Amino acid sequence: MADTVGEGVFSTAGKAWRATTRPYRTWRAVNESFDLPVGLTPREQVWALNKSRLYRYVPRVPEEERHPVPLLLVFAAINRPFLLDMQPGNSFIEFMLDEGFDVYMLDWGEPGPEDADMRLDDYGAEYLPRAVRRVLADSGAEELSMLGYCLGALITLLYAALETDGPLRNLILLTPPLDMSHREDSLFSAWLDKRWFDVDRFAANLGGLLSSSAIENGGKMLKAVANYVGAYVNLWDRIDDPESVRSWQAMHRWVHDGVPLPAEVFRQWVQDYLWSNALVSGRHVVKGKPVQLSDIEIPVLNILAKFDHIVPNGQSLPVADLVGSDDVQTEVLSAGHIGIMAGHKARHVLWPTLSAWLAARSGVAG
Repeated sequence: MADTVGEGVFSTAGKAWRATTRPYRTWRAVNESFDLPVGLTPREQVWALNKSRLYRYVPRVPEEERHPVPLLLVFAAINRPFLLDMQPGNSFIEFMLDEGFDVYMLDWGEPGPEDADMRLDDYGAEYLPRAVRRVLADSGAEELSMLGYCLGALITLLYAALETDGPLRNLILLTPPLDMSHREDSLFSAWLDKRWFDVDRFAANLGGLLSSSAIENGGKMLKAVANYVGAYVNLWDRIDDPESVRSWQAMHRWVHDGVPLPAEVFRQWVQDYLWSNALVSGRHVVKGKPVQLSDIEIPVLNILAKFDHIVPNGQSLPVADLVGSDDVQTEVLSAGHIGIMAGHKARHVLWPTLSAWLAARSGVAG
């Protein structure tokens, strides 16, 4: 009887301690998230141009068990790419290495005011071709596959359409913001409507860069209550689960660790993509060469997030009708724009989907 009473007292005391310290522990978890180690999968830098860096990840399986076609990951230029490599055991890059892929990742880095005149075209027509050549030289392969995420998907589409005789064998597009004709689906289209938004004046007054905080808050305002309140309520609810807290901290760090964007990239995106829809209409010209998506004839996997509030599905679905490939697969997965890659279901849904599709088109290991 005494033991039972004692256990009850300790249990009650423990519950009281957790309840009274919950505010402090929640605050501490938020504060410590900015120092949480992320992107820990071993890698080496193999190339650099301006702020951009190309990394090769250390293989995790023997060479004879790897696919002969390497994979280059191209992330959005407004975020840190460690979303693809959050933590050991919860890393897309780690997963793909275990699946036998030779993985490279292009990190665009952080631009400075001296990069104010860079255009979106520069990423796809200047930087990416050079990175591709380095991947091939480093790996010894003759072809490669690419995965582009969000804005990175646009960049890979530019490259694929311009380099039709190049070494690109397979293209994976993850939530590509491509077709801007359905403006009623996007809050960005409403906020940046040309009737009241002077993009030239805005870009001229940015001091060379659209700040990371402006980009972050623009994205968060798409779902203001969920992002400014709900995220912290979520942490409060899971504060007694250390593993859940670490996952929350990794995501929180990523959300708040953005990258500024050159002013000209923003201006071009608004004028040429959001307003003119030039890439879809075939009126986009790079170095005097029209960018025709119909010239893309390699296998394409187009992945959409059903609950994407950043890139509405209507922007991504037309890919299959726009490219010229006979091998186009479209998948709509039950997730949000970020959760599709980094949510708790990603390793059971998206990651195996990508691996299986790519493995069938990347040659037999050994």
